[in-house]
Amino acid sequence: MTASKIRFYEEKGLISPQRTPAGYRQFRESDVERLRFVLALQRDHYLPLKVIREYLQAIDQGLTPENLPTGVSIAPRMVSDDLARELNIRSRRLSPEQLRTESGAGIELYETMLSYGLLEMHDGGFDDHALKVARACTSLAAHGLEPRHLRPFQAAAEREFGLVERAVGPRSAKRDGTSAIRAAETAREIAEQCLNLHSALVQARIAEMETP
Repeated sequence: MTASKIRFYEEKGLISPQRTPAGYRQFRESDVERLRFVLALQRDHYLPLKVIREYLQAIDQGLTPENLPTGVSIAPRMVSDDLARELNIRSRRLSPEQLRTESGAGIELYETMLSYGLLEMHDGGFDDHALKVARACTSLAAHGLEPRHLRPFQAAAEREFGLVERAVGPRSAKRDGTSAIRAAETAREIAEQCLNLHSALVQARIAEMETP
């Protein structure tokens, strides 16, 4: 994590490191665990900091938050060892072979995802987002939905990102690290509402299928 991101989390009240008389921050193991907790919910479950802060406030009050995601708890550690290791290697780059192995995608499906632009290689490999895309495409292929059927999702994602980018444009234009982190967090909050809207509209159509 960058220093600016840690300062941002402190500003948002997610961590409260002790200070030396000279003003230097001193991080305890509990602070590190809280940071892992925040990252696990933000990166793996796409929760905005507002929701994560509510979880932490409940934990600080001795309460057990409802609906905690898998691998996340409140005691004795807030994040399981397996999830902590996964977070530590989240910046890794996957080779095509690793991507296919971890997603279960065959060579033909992998090449088709590439040809339709659903997968993109960065810095000589694939990141965690690409792995999630590959896993989703593999699952959908089992239902007869091939990558060529999924191109509208790519187009819709680009349009939604355009809306989000326009909304946070003034903040993201600033070049300091904290402003960029604030812009990214605002973008996550907007994106979450976009996903909620999308899901509600689709679920409404599915509900109509149950109506005689």
